[in-house]
Amino acid sequence: MTPQRLVVVGDSLLDIDLIGRAGRLMPDAPAPVLDELEERPRPGGAGLAAALLAADGHDVTLVTAVAGDEGSGRLTALLEQAGVRVVALHHSGSTPIKRRVRAAAQSLLRLDEGRPGVIGPVTHAALEAIAEADGVLVADYGNGVTSVPELRDALGAVRAPVVWDPHPRGAEPVEGVRLVTPNRDEATGFAAGVARAPEPTGPSRRPRTELAVASEQAATLVEHWQAHAVCVTLGAKGALLSRGEPSPSIIPAPVVDAVDTCGAGDRFATAVLAAMAGGAVTLEAVHQAVTAAAAFVAAGGAAAYGLARPDAGGPGVVERVRAAGGTVVATGGCFDLVHAGHIATLEAARALGDCLVVCLNSDDSVRRLKGSARPLVTQDDRARVLAALECVDEVVVFDEDTPVEAIRELRPDVWAKGGDYAGAELPEAALLREWGGQAVVLPYLSGRSTTRLVESARTQA
Repeated sequence: MTPQRLVVVGDSLLDIDLIGRAGRLMPDAPAPVLDELEERPRPGGAGLAAALLAADGHDVTLVTAVAGDEGSGRLTALLEQAGVRVVALHHSGSTPIKRRVRAAAQSLLRLDEGRPGVIGPVTHAALEAIAEADGVLVADYGNGVTSVPELRDALGAVRAPVVWDPHPRGAEPVEGVRLVTPNRDEATGFAAGVARAPEPTGPSRRPRTELAVASEQAATLVEHWQAHAVCVTLGAKGALLSRGEPSPSIIPAPVVDAVDTCGAGDRFATAVLAAMAGGAVTLEAVHQAVTAAAAFVAAGGAAAYGLARPDAGGPGVVERVRAAGGTVVATGGCFDLVHAGHIATLEAARALGDCLVVCLNSDDSVRRLKGSARPLVTQDDRARVLAALECVDEVVVFDEDTPVEAIRELRPDVWAKGGDYAGAELPEAALLREWGGQAVVLPYLSGRSTTRLVESARTQA
């Protein structure tokens, strides 16, 4: 990835998570009592977007309103620690602060504070940063920055890609932006305010699907905002990208196990901007952003900020299963041309616990084991196919001839291996016993194998 000069324009917040342990209820109300409270502050809103881009290695400038209170001091310090250059516009109100009270990765309550005020004047440094950027993200959180006329004029004149992440209480995007990224509810609200032709009716007219409605709304907003494209984010269903055409593009999201989706929109918007600034076309950039947002929430979302890179090593499915006292199951293999026998083995392995990790032989490993003609499918494609299966929670690629090192690092509770090992101990069994794990054998589905499929294809050819 080549670092870019990126500018974020928008409303910054101070987000604070108050995390405690809930072990009992109040005697006078059906509400939990939280002990051992820990306070975790982080940048929020446009501030979180800027911090995420800086963590990706970009040169980031944040143009935002800063009040002269204690909250703004804490927020500015957090942004500077994240490597973000702050160009401050005076704010006569107070810093928006959002406090989430949380226990066991669940939010129980949110407490908001902050007073609106007058924003400005716009400085030369702000206008210069916008004009010279390789890409600009407008992160609107409805607190007034995107309504400042001088900033809107500057954003309308930018030749670099501009991505606009809108807010129901915020200003409309300026004309000509490269991409606007409302979520499903925001798109519904924005489109409702635009005059449209009445829908056709009739006895055979069926209710429209969610995708049909989102497609029409996106096309309406492309025209209304005069944007190059509108991307409606659909949460776990991915994203819908429209340039106003009747048949938009659908970008599916990877299946992830996530409870807290806070910050997913910011991760999506930052990833799509970085991709565009690096030269990606809009559809390619949205593909990258959907994947990045899924990885972000799978790793803990905004709540993981400051503990580890939220999309690169935070608490994954294995850690969450272990924290909940569940059973981690692992299996391994080449999985070159996934067939019904593989599926039966994987489904049986997943039934043994609460998550299934597949240790996958790399391309080099497969060549050493199977010969120079294999694999038929590259490791990236094999991993993608496996990860798409409902019974597979995670895929780990290893380069050795055996999965021993991958197993030692993962330390699963159960290692499930397919094949006929009747009366013999699995090679991995002794390793599993080191931490109290168990190796088990799962029978293959008779008559199914990749080698047989390859031989059959050659014969028929």
